[in-house]
Formats: sequence, structure tokens, C-alpha cells
Amino acid sequence: MAMALKGLVGLTGLLLAVMGVRWMFAPVATADELAITLDGVAALNTARGDLGGMFIAGAALCAIGLRTGVGQWLQAVAVLIGCVALGRVVGMATDGFATSSLTPFIVELLMVSVLLAAARPSGVADSG
Repeated sequence: MAMALKGLVGLTGLLLAVMGVRWMFAPVATADELAITLDGVAALNTARGDLGGMFIAGAALCAIGLRTGVGQWLQAVAVLIGCVALGRVVGMATDGFATSSLTPFIVELLMVSVLLAAARPSGVADSG
């Protein structure tokens, strides 16, 4: 089971890294795919820094958690992604439901589940 969890955590980290690199180096194209308009230098800087930085940090924390076997690193990523999912719930409650948000929401919940399972001593954490 630990091997499967390690693979899923690695896949999560890879997905976060790809998303982070896309936000960092192709923010306009990435935003367009998500129906987000980036208007001006400040918006581009915010997208690169906040979104790119958050995703790349999540990927780095996944890598550290896998490398060290310390579950707290994976828990930190789970908290970040969980807060993103919470933001979607708030958006659905206040702005309405968009079907295009359902798949990312489900993926986020799956990522949180994988990361929390892997953070347990019987998962990836402390298993060597």
C-alpha cells in the first residue's frame, strides 16, 4: 500500500509542479483556459507569484515529504489544497455552481485524501 501511496503523492506533486510552471511562465494562456482575465502587469505578477508560487511550493513539499518520510510535509500540502477546495465551496454557495468547477473540486478532494492517507505512519510517512 505504501508504494501505491508514494506513487499517488508523486503524481500529485507532478501535477502541482506542472500547474505551477504554467502559471509562472505562461500565465495568460493558463488564465484564458480558466476564463480568468489578467489585465496589466500587477495581475500578471500576482498570477505568477501567488498561483505559480503556491503550486510550486506544494510540489516541493510533496517532494520533501516523499524524500524524508515525514508526514507533516504532506499534511501541509493537504491544508493548502483543502483551502482551495473550501474556496470553491464558498464560490458555489455565493456565486452559483459552474459545472466546469466540479472536476477540479473532485480532484482537489482526492488529492487531500491521498496526502492525508500518505501522511499517516502506515502510509508513506515514517515507512522508510
